[in-house]
Amino acid sequence: MRERRGVSREELRQSGLMAVAILLVLGVAAAWSVLVPGVSAWENVIVAVIGSLRLTGPVAAAFAAWVAVRRRRGAGGRALTPWQAVRAPLAILVVAGGAFTATVMILAVRTMMTEQAGRLLPSGLVMGAAGLALYVVIGWVTGWLLPWTITPVLSGLGCYSLFTWLSQGPAWGDRLAPATREPYDPFRGLNAAAFTDQTLWLVGISAALLLGWAAVVTRQALVLAAALIAVLAAGTGMARLFTEQQPVSAQRVVYSCQEWPIMVCVHPGMRAGLPELSAEFVKIAARLAGTPGEFSRVEQHSRDDDAPLSAGVIAIHVDDLATGFAEKAADEFVDGLASRCDATPAAGYRDIVAAWLRGEPLPGGPLAEHRYAAAWFSGLTDVQRRDWLRLYYTDFTGCRLQSTHFGGQADHASRTGQSGGYGQAGQGAGGASIGPDPRPGPAHQAPGTPPWPGTGTPSGPRSLPHAEGGAVPSPRG
Repeated sequence: MRERRGVSREELRQSGLMAVAILLVLGVAAAWSVLVPGVSAWENVIVAVIGSLRLTGPVAAAFAAWVAVRRRRGAGGRALTPWQAVRAPLAILVVAGGAFTATVMILAVRTMMTEQAGRLLPSGLVMGAAGLALYVVIGWVTGWLLPWTITPVLSGLGCYSLFTWLSQGPAWGDRLAPATREPYDPFRGLNAAAFTDQTLWLVGISAALLLGWAAVVTRQALVLAAALIAVLAAGTGMARLFTEQQPVSAQRVVYSCQEWPIMVCVHPGMRAGLPELSAEFVKIAARLAGTPGEFSRVEQHSRDDDAPLSAGVIAIHVDDLATGFAEKAADEFVDGLASRCDATPAAGYRDIVAAWLRGEPLPGGPLAEHRYAAAWFSGLTDVQRRDWLRLYYTDFTGCRLQSTHFGGQADHASRTGQSGGYGQAGQGAGGASIGPDPRPGPAHQAPGTPPWPGTGTPSGPRSLPHAEGGAVPSPRG
């Protein structure tokens, strides 16, 4: 078998095919791990493909360094023409680019099988290919300059460490590295102009490194001049990257909504999550009906969006559609209704009301008075709890709840807590109290405490705006 500069044709062919297979498998696996679960948007695919470079890039660099080491050993110090110098690294770029294209095609076919929001940005795919080229050039130059057996491993690890640090380290690093900020925010979108500037920088720095190396190897002034031009292109791209504005969404998001029984609206790429979100927030809307926190429309917003909302509209944050996303969004919303309480007694009372809004069992709390309040609150119907919350909503949100809001039995709870009377009082998920009936009567109501909702008049229970288990407010807007 005829040897060619230290590497046989058959060896190059086999190693190239193996490199394509490895890069393809790694690329698909890495891109799949970057995809935001449940987001059906073309921008999500672009971010995933670019994110796959975190693994495929170092492998491509190691392969390029391995070929460069073999070529350097087979060159024997002979002078090379410019074409002979750049032919091998260009061939490696074709191999890596083929694997990258195959990865894009696999994800695109999978994406086209379902309806997608947004648009496919070719500039993002070109930027990803330019980033892969930079990995290859770094690996090639490193392998040629350091023709050691361990150089391919060092090249791959070095590239991984360098670009991971740039992507996750300084704020400017992600602009120079072939990467995008994660996690992907569907409301921010992707900026085609930023991708173009990033491509100019990556292509320029890759060409400058490769041509600069070729100029040293061939000692050709023309090649050196071309390297200097590439440096200017890289500098132009860098300057544009650091002077451009942060990428923002180019157009206003048109929500996908589910209208009954309340209006729930999300980013069109997350419309698959509408049923679960509606089921979760309908229950919260029913418990807040008739209170100052009443709402009839739910909108998904970016975490960076602080725009004012119309009356009856609430904002929620959904990062992905992974398992439990609806419960997570509901918990975050309820947790944001009331201020965080620093004092232990107030925090315990806040947690009782928040647990009811979330549909969870009422917590006993660390103190006896909390356990009594939980038992007292569990004895109310949902209608009475709504009326209670309407009366004391500002105290709940302002972290000013006290024992007087829950039957006024602070002293009694302390005494019974020592004797074990209410030490284990609590409630199950269905709202039934455990232990003695906590409903306040003539013997339980403390002097000067607020009246029991709906029982403070001789005429009987107070008239409430919504019957227990009834319909929630009709959607507005």
